Amino acid sequence: MKILLCDDQPMIHETLREYIEAEGFSCVSAFDGEEALEKFHAENPDLIVLDIMMPKKTGIEVCREIRAESDVPIIMLTAKGEEIDRVLGLELGADDYVVKPFSPREVATRVKVVLRRAGHAPHDAPPGTENALEFPGLRIDMDRYEVRVDGEPVPFTPKETELLYKLCSSPGQVFGREQLLADVWGYDYYGDTRVVDTQVKRIRRKLPDDGRYAIRSVYGVGYKFEVKT
Repeated sequence: MKILLCDDQPMIHETLREYIEAEGFSCVSAFDGEEALEKFHAENPDLIVLDIMMPKKTGIEVCREIRAESDVPIIMLTAKGEEIDRVLGLELGADDYVVKPFSPREVATRVKVVLRRAGHAPHDAPPGTENALEFPGLRIDMDRYEVRVDGEPVPFTPKETELLYKLCSSPGQVFGREQLLADVWGYDYYGDTRVVDTQVKRIRRKLPDDGRYAIRSVYGVGYKFEVKT
């Protein structure tokens, strides 16, 4: 599998390449935002490691343009203190982030985890062993990180899949935004819950609006998944 590394510092490329290639992946480099988009279209990478602060186009701009046409997994690199940009990147659909200075081993590990979430793990699980939820016309398979509507796969990012699975795990139960942040993202945004709202909007656009099921807003609290009985 191919990893696109996007950062304007050559030393970061050299260090990350060493660790990521040691895990069995190949790497392609881009040193500014415009080159990142060019390499994305030319190389068709399986995952993108994307720095927020780059010349010509920022990582936020690159993430926005890529998400307009692709659900390829994206890991953002962000400097310490770039809270607003980090949250914005996740709102746009990035799958994870790493704060600089970072351990290259940590980044390589995150790459493996996000790729597994994105469905690049083995797909040969025996029948009946899947970690999946099913409703009329809807199936969420967490072993494959796959969402199917009426039997057809629908492109979901890993985080969208995890959030949908969490909401569907207990139909009718109301999940608070802070709870969803903690359970799905695994860390806290200190009250900044717009990431959850944005991801729910993205999920709703991908599900049919035909009354069989829906993600309902609960004013002042969060969301619940409802199935028509």
